[in-house]
Amino acid sequence: MREDLIYGIHAVQHLLQTKPEHCLELYVLDTRADQRLLEILAEAKIHGIRVQSLQKKALDQWLPDANHQGIAAKIRAQPLLSENDLSDLIETAGKNALLLVLDGVQDPHNLGACLRTADATGVTAVIIPKDRSASVTPVVRKVASGAAETIPVVQVTNLVRALEELKKLGVWILGTSFNTSESLYQADLKGPVAIVLGAEGTGLRRLTEEHCDILMQIPMCGVVESLNVSVAAGVCLYEALRQRSSL
Repeated sequence: MREDLIYGIHAVQHLLQTKPEHCLELYVLDTRADQRLLEILAEAKIHGIRVQSLQKKALDQWLPDANHQGIAAKIRAQPLLSENDLSDLIETAGKNALLLVLDGVQDPHNLGACLRTADATGVTAVIIPKDRSASVTPVVRKVASGAAETIPVVQVTNLVRALEELKKLGVWILGTSFNTSESLYQADLKGPVAIVLGAEGTGLRRLTEEHCDILMQIPMCGVVESLNVSVAAGVCLYEALRQRSSL
């Protein structure tokens, strides 16, 4: 069993509401006693979860530089999946398979925001490379507001090989790039698809881009050259959801 930490009101509350069996212990600031915390403590009591009261100094030392909001939890973390799990994920999702592939997104806040949007749009799994990428950390879990405990995250050793495996499983690979004139809104996002996004500034790596079936771009009308990757993920995933909802 892999243990990890989550912190922040939203993340802890979502965990207790959706997967309380994954919560091993709660840690709360001894001077906080507002209504939101009392609701969480009541939920913890229902599930028999041990609660430990800590002074602010102890909580700050334990979670340095974190906006913990006076609450944290030790959890039984959802394990990261691997390339070997792709087949089962696609088979279970069938024609509704929708994957988000992140190529080199290193900011944990961006990864957390992408996971949150992925959960909201019904994504089957999020795929990230093992190297040169943020992994699922307490910061990611807080930003994801519970989505890190619900969305399967597949960490792969070789992203290009994973894309080729997805193709063999019948998944259409669509990458976002400036090296195309085709708009996101011209692309067919129905059926089993994987949407591939690159890091801010650099975009998709050359080999990743070459292994996409189709390249598409998000129309930009202003002077800015690119969107934050989590914003771009939201635009693409909600367009996929819109198209699929009209079936």
